[in-house]
Amino acid sequence: MAKVELKAPIVEEISELLNGAQSAVLVDYRGLTVEQDTQLRKQLREAGVTYKVYKNTMVNFAIKGTEFESLAEHLEGPTALAVSKDDATAPARILFNFAKDATALELKAGVVEGTYYDTEGIKVIATIPSRDELLAKFLGSIQSPITNFARVIKQIAEKNEEVA
Repeated sequence: MAKVELKAPIVEEISELLNGAQSAVLVDYRGLTVEQDTQLRKQLREAGVTYKVYKNTMVNFAIKGTEFESLAEHLEGPTALAVSKDDATAPARILFNFAKDATALELKAGVVEGTYYDTEGIKVIATIPSRDELLAKFLGSIQSPITNFARVIKQIAEKNEEVA
């Protein structure tokens, strides 16, 4: 078999992974211990994030002509790819928080919802709460005035019963 025939399925796998993805983040994992890598993979898996190590040339072929093409300049050295199809901020958030304790992990760059971000940009994206957290805060802020209104109505009703 020719080398091209062996590489084509890998490039196709990467393309399929990135197809429909909301975000993709590149990291340099050099220096992580096996235990740290296992913990990181577990956290990413629980959040629905796919985390894999591919050859840079394979990723380069797969991202040509896509919204992820701007990541090509960061494909040097050991590179892992974290991709999420559901939560756009999950890969950046998890990797950034993990890198606080595991200093060997370095964020390289990423694309979130079609926009390229360098290392600093990914760190900013990591501070954005997840969609579920934002919805919970929103619902909490809506629920509070409604609850207060219901209490006032109940007190008025009780007061009217006493008078009658």
